[in-house]
Amino acid sequence: MVDDGAAVAFLGETLGPLFLYDPTDGRAAALYAELAALDPAEAASAWPFGDAAAVEEAFALIARGLQAAERDALLEEYRRLFVGPARKAAPPWGSVYTDHDQVIFGASTLELRAWLRRSGIRAPGAGNEPEDHIGALLLLMAWVARNKPELLDSLLQEHLLTWAPHFLEVMQAATAHPFFEGVAVLTRTSLEGVQEARALTVEVPRFYR
Repeated sequence: MVDDGAAVAFLGETLGPLFLYDPTDGRAAALYAELAALDPAEAASAWPFGDAAAVEEAFALIARGLQAAERDALLEEYRRLFVGPARKAAPPWGSVYTDHDQVIFGASTLELRAWLRRSGIRAPGAGNEPEDHIGALLLLMAWVARNKPELLDSLLQEHLLTWAPHFLEVMQAATAHPFFEGVAVLTRTSLEGVQEARALTVEVPRFYR
């Protein structure tokens, strides 16, 4: 198999901040500007993973969402999906979906934390968030791909691909905003592409939400 670590890292570094940082956060400002300037067809042709038609559709949605919306509207939808204070439409933590009680810092979070400890890794980007926040996990995927590639398949099979596609389906169904719909589609098809490229078998858990 051709080494695709750099492409996996690019994927995580591009998509992770869109979940981890709100649209007004300066840490994501350059990324939003780059996305707004992209031509969807050109961007799709250069994207390393995922179904080509789904990737192009996703970039078209992202472009439309960035052109049509004021930053305040993006922030409002980001908060509705991921932050609250009302019930979050698409909670971004794995344990909310895989834990019977639908809580953060559930069993899957603790399992990921133990995996990080055994692997000698400090999770990058998580800050005060639980380690199984989708944005933090995408950034972790990128870091592992660049720095400890021998652990990448374990991270993907045991801690990301188990629940992320389900979460992204929930997110896509929960939003009417084209930007966030596009992000959900792009992330899901990209992760599916990574799984296919690396020939990974994933045991899908029971979901409680």
